[in-house]
Amino acid sequence: MSTSPPARSHTSMRRVAVASCTGTTIEFYDFFIYGTAAALVFPKVFFPALGESAATVASFATFAVAFGARPLGAVLFGHLGDRLGRKTTLVSTLLLMGIATVLIGLLPTADSIGVAAPILLVVLRIAQGLAVGGEWAGATLLAAEHAPPGKRGLYAVFPQLGPALAYALSCATFLIVNLYVGEASPTFLDWGWRIPFLLSALLVVVGLYVRLAVEETPMFKNIERDGPGGATVRQGSPLLGAVRHQWREMLIAAGALVVVFGFFYVGTAFLTSYGTAVVKLSRSTVLMLGIVAAVSFGAATVVSGLYSDRVGRRRVLLWSCVAAVPWSFVMFPLIDTGSAAAFGFAMSVTLVILGVAYGPAGALLPEMFQTRYRYTGAGVAYNLAGVIGGGIGPILAADLSASRGGFAVGVMLGAFGLVSALSCLVLPETRHRSMEPGTEDRAGHPVAVPSPALDAD
Repeated sequence: MSTSPPARSHTSMRRVAVASCTGTTIEFYDFFIYGTAAALVFPKVFFPALGESAATVASFATFAVAFGARPLGAVLFGHLGDRLGRKTTLVSTLLLMGIATVLIGLLPTADSIGVAAPILLVVLRIAQGLAVGGEWAGATLLAAEHAPPGKRGLYAVFPQLGPALAYALSCATFLIVNLYVGEASPTFLDWGWRIPFLLSALLVVVGLYVRLAVEETPMFKNIERDGPGGATVRQGSPLLGAVRHQWREMLIAAGALVVVFGFFYVGTAFLTSYGTAVVKLSRSTVLMLGIVAAVSFGAATVVSGLYSDRVGRRRVLLWSCVAAVPWSFVMFPLIDTGSAAAFGFAMSVTLVILGVAYGPAGALLPEMFQTRYRYTGAGVAYNLAGVIGGGIGPILAADLSASRGGFAVGVMLGAFGLVSALSCLVLPETRHRSMEPGTEDRAGHPVAVPSPALDAD
């Protein structure tokens, strides 16, 4: 081990918080506008030859493709993040996401270039999946590895706020375009839907400016200097290290977060489609209710993240999973009443339950893994959950809704909640753990370091 003093960050926590929140907001905005477009536009623009139900399933299938790519992105960018640094890798994910999103906004329709249009759409969606697969772990590590002990739940909330802000921004952008061109106007399908995608170019410039102003995390700097005399040591494969030493943690964490992805992507992208096609609400109404639900999601994320510093990550996450199971069976009977108020209430409660789980996850996963492969381990666990809850969930939801009705979708969500609740029962509590390099036990697991600043469990 190095005898030189540990590296310290000269970046203020305020700047780290702003950088991590801004970056995830922009990346998830790009990711979410695809979900909104998949619900409202893509069935007609890229799959016009299919019937309404089949086109919706096909559209959500392209949406789900990204979730298959997300674990690959977690491995690729996790390797880079654990070898080259968190900051450099996060700049790369932001650029990849921005380029792919702008190109989707420029993509010709199926009427113009035939089958090549949906094929190119899938390719660009895969690029989005790779980028966001590498984004989340890097952004949470940027916050958690800079944060002082006892306040990781607080500072890890900032990247966790990104999805809530991004979903609100996505709905607001589509709402403004929809109001400008008119609810029934063909202009929305002709070119109006492209505007939110093209606006991504401006957001990416802002994101790059903010991220380039932040230093590398001190924990990664210490890993770089762990050789004799402070020399840099070239480590082995981060993926192999994580799989060899902490595969249980990866699987348990993935299981615990299945409900997060299931509730979010069914509660946003699928419900946007369900609200317009089945409940027969206007696009503007569904989008406005989506903004309200996003605000509720953000508030729940902040409160639960802060509270996890007091009572622990595991306990707060378990509360959400327990609440998710009964709510799953109530949600669609409430929505199917046809009331806009009932639809908005159901969407908001769904995202609040999600937010309670999502808040502590930003500190939980980084705390579970060793520094040398933390980016990879946390990213793979997070995105494995995404494959089930966020990838398979919306496809099954569209098919179940068409064949068996909305209640069947609720049964699926209840199953996701049960899987996550069972996983939480074997999930370790991590809030007392040290994240510093060299504090692992003989098996390579991070260990608890008691501190008077932390409440006892």
